Amino acid sequence: MPSRLRLTAIATNITRGVGDLPMFEPFATLGGRPTGPRALRLRQSPHFRDGVFRNNTPTRTLLPREVMGALRGFLTHRRQRHLSGVIPVDRPPTGPASDGLHLTWYGHATGLIEIEGRRVLLDPLWSDRGSPVPGVGPKRLHPMPVALADMPRLDAIVISHDHYDHLDMPTIRALNRTQEAMFVVPLGVGAHLECWGVPGTRIVELDWDESAEVGGLTLTATESRHFSGRTFVGSNETLWSSWVIAGKHRRVFYTGDSGFFDGYGDIGERHGPFDVTLMQIGAYDNAWPDIHMLPEQAVEAHVRLRGSLLIPVHWGTFHLAPHPWVEPVERLWAEAKARNVTIAVPRPGERVDADTPPEVDPWWRVLS
Repeated sequence: MPSRLRLTAIATNITRGVGDLPMFEPFATLGGRPTGPRALRLRQSPHFRDGVFRNNTPTRTLLPREVMGALRGFLTHRRQRHLSGVIPVDRPPTGPASDGLHLTWYGHATGLIEIEGRRVLLDPLWSDRGSPVPGVGPKRLHPMPVALADMPRLDAIVISHDHYDHLDMPTIRALNRTQEAMFVVPLGVGAHLECWGVPGTRIVELDWDESAEVGGLTLTATESRHFSGRTFVGSNETLWSSWVIAGKHRRVFYTGDSGFFDGYGDIGERHGPFDVTLMQIGAYDNAWPDIHMLPEQAVEAHVRLRGSLLIPVHWGTFHLAPHPWVEPVERLWAEAKARNVTIAVPRPGERVDADTPPEVDPWWRVLS
């Protein structure tokens, strides 16, 4: 059997193309491996040991029998994930970016932050599936509220990690053509972007606790508890991050994908308080308790972060776990009421003013 390193090298060479041969698209979506100065820099990270990145909090990986058990649960609990209607989608308003703080959730983990006249796009995914193979994998449950070609001018595009439902090759290629914004990513992820044609001059890579000034904002990579990889033979060779997006007066925190860990209090002390936290609440399961938060844990993390308004993300757009479609937001709402935490639960495309958030309208209940 070829070694893991050889298999990864073969995939990388095919991805990049050889000589004058074009890229073979099914392999191109795998992205590239960090090499040269990029690889040297990530090896110098205190979070990179024995050839891979590691969480500060010990994190258990899935066993094969647990993967199969989760898959059986996913296939046998389809009825509780059934939707009885169409998810309502708003069309976001166009015009200049807000001088205050507005947030628009497009679905799953994709969102637009308008902060002090600048725009930051998070984890853009416009494809119908977050998958390496077209037509395979969970299908989008609602359309994107806005066409990618109609997106306004962006000041930064922030990526949390390289999983397919957060880093989408067709979307990145389109943004590279239609926008001039910088891509701000965790260590190593720039190799994927360069493989897909993004010039190195438009890529900023950060380790945890590193910051960059981009488009008049301070973007800081902060700790999360997750993992990375676009193949089964190259896990954790790139970093995963949460993010702080800060202007002169306003601050937003985005979890990316993460299990719960005690470091949220430290992030809150060092970078908070936050006007808004965008918290991952969906796609959890007993088989992977360390890498995705439960809704109740998202509320606890928000409190430790010293957040004001909580907006849930990473739910409602794809079926990625056996739990009922409506369960994450119902559990979040119940926990928020019990702990007197202010939340907004926008429809996809609904623009939320952080200073005057709307009362919670349980629009999802008629669908479940």
